[in-house]
Amino acid sequence: MSSPETVTPGTDSSGDRSHAEDVSTPGVRVRLTVSNPPACPVADALPTDAMATDLSRTGTERPVEQFRTDRPLGDDEPVFAADGEYVHRRSLPEGDCACRAVEALGHPVMDTRVQTDPPRISFTLLLPSIDPLPVVIDRLESLGASVSLDRLTRTGDADRSEPVVIDRAALTDRQREVLSAAHRMGYFAYPRKASAEEVAEEVGIARSTFAEHLAAAHRQVIGDLVDG
Repeated sequence: MSSPETVTPGTDSSGDRSHAEDVSTPGVRVRLTVSNPPACPVADALPTDAMATDLSRTGTERPVEQFRTDRPLGDDEPVFAADGEYVHRRSLPEGDCACRAVEALGHPVMDTRVQTDPPRISFTLLLPSIDPLPVVIDRLESLGASVSLDRLTRTGDADRSEPVVIDRAALTDRQREVLSAAHRMGYFAYPRKASAEEVAEEVGIARSTFAEHLAAAHRQVIGDLVDG
């Protein structure tokens, strides 16, 4: 049986460094965390309070995930071990894991990290603009996961500092009320301290109305951040 090809850590899942290293192209760099990710063999393999880094995938008919940990995984024999680091491989099950779902949209993931308690995956995307981000988040949430936006920065000029003014007056009173209540109740915290239903009830609106106001406020604030 032939052994799977190893993808160099730091590359994307195809082994191509071009996506991971080209940050000179204008666009946005997004860091997302996906909580309770489905069909994630790495998260399933990790013991309590553990972390996996340097994730890479290879193969098409029988895809394999390779990752690095700082501790052994029970009886699972690592393919490499030295200086307190262990490299393991896991066969990927059928179905969409979070990373494959995003990459199917044409956006390679990079700098992937998997943690436990609770299980979560964090990764970085380089997008041409902010426009694809809602589609990415919707796709991840359709898998049953919850998604948080950890960081959003503009790429293209590493030597330029760009302070951005957020125009609060561009938000409606209701949008500001929704954002304020969501922030106060911990809706944006990780893990979340309040659900969309709870925030909507606090404000006195339906959950669907809450989602509409929140999305509109996000578009305005992120638009100021990226285009300002």
